[in-house]
Amino acid sequence: MMTDVVEQNGGPARPDPAQAPVDGSVPEAGPPTESGEPADARTGTVEPTAAARIVQIRERIDEIDHALITLWQERAALSREVGATRMASGGTRLVLSRERDILERFRLALGADGTQLALLLLRAGRGPL
Repeated sequence: MMTDVVEQNGGPARPDPAQAPVDGSVPEAGPPTESGEPADARTGTVEPTAAARIVQIRERIDEIDHALITLWQERAALSREVGATRMASGGTRLVLSRERDILERFRLALGADGTQLALLLLRAGRGPL
């Protein structure tokens, strides 16, 4: 399911530059900048060097997102395999000490957001409690 992302200013998020038209058409202008010039709707700037750098950074972000998604899926599959193996051998469904260790590791590395991320990872691997 796809949901709309809203920028901090309350407006809809700009389209991803990776989805820019490849037919040679010019992207629509965004809202005027402080200088009154219309900004490129994909990058939010009129300055060509900054726009090119933004596109370059976003390409790397997209690569990282792809790696995160792939790793998330692999981690969830491995976690499900651990659970199935443990239960098939007469063990418990969960090992709470292991979950606490994971939560703590993520909290120490990333703070409160790390705890939330760890909870999502754990749920992906074992399902909701």
